[in-house]
Amino acid sequence: MKNPDRTLLDRLEQLPNIGKAMAADLRLLGIEHPQQLIGRDPLQLYQALQEITGQRHDPCVLDVFMAAVDFMAGGESRPWWSFTAERKRRYGRLLPTLP
Repeated sequence: MKNPDRTLLDRLEQLPNIGKAMAADLRLLGIEHPQQLIGRDPLQLYQALQEITGQRHDPCVLDVFMAAVDFMAGGESRPWWSFTAERKRRYGRLLPTLP
């Protein structure tokens, strides 16, 4: 697991849990720099990604967004799957889908 100094990050791929595909998804949302995740709502990011792509995304994408936002807010570097229980508690098992 990557555990970079968040103050030195200049590429999305340097974030824990963010590879090429997730970085591309974040860029679709207009996020080009890790600092742009500070203060963002992971659920809003997830819903916006579904709207932009016109398809439903696996809830684990929301877990990854939660992990990235949490890390940039000062949280510990944790694997994305450690956010699954929190996601279910916070948002329920059913997430809003495209109409």
